[in-house]
Amino acid sequence: QVQLVESGGGLVQTGGSLRLSCAASGRTFSSYAMGWFRQAPGKEREFVAAISWDGDNTYYTDSVKGRFTISTDNAKNTVYLQMNSLKPEDTAVYYCAAGRQPGRFSHWYDYWGQGTQVTVSS
Repeated sequence: QVQLVESGGGLVQTGGSLRLSCAASGRTFSSYAMGWFRQAPGKEREFVAAISWDGDNTYYTDSVKGRFTISTDNAKNTVYLQMNSLKPEDTAVYYCAAGRQPGRFSHWYDYWGQGTQVTVSS
């Protein structure tokens, strides 16, 4: 079992930045691919970013490329999502997930956090 706890969400103005953190506990963190997903009100959950277990490969949805960066600190069992140049359409609950392989499909992930709210004001 892996437990995931997100933090770092909040209210920010358009163009601002936030860094989300996801702390993992339980089974060996470094053996999992990690991902970030988000869900806006009235919309389905969507993929945001993912990173391979060794940190060598990262993946982003097109709408966040060049603005968001996913990274891991295996010593701290933590995955981060640095979000810059935020837009109102980035407003959502952000979830981190741990799974067998990195990618955009939620069914690849076995463990999920409870989510953290990000609100970008215009």
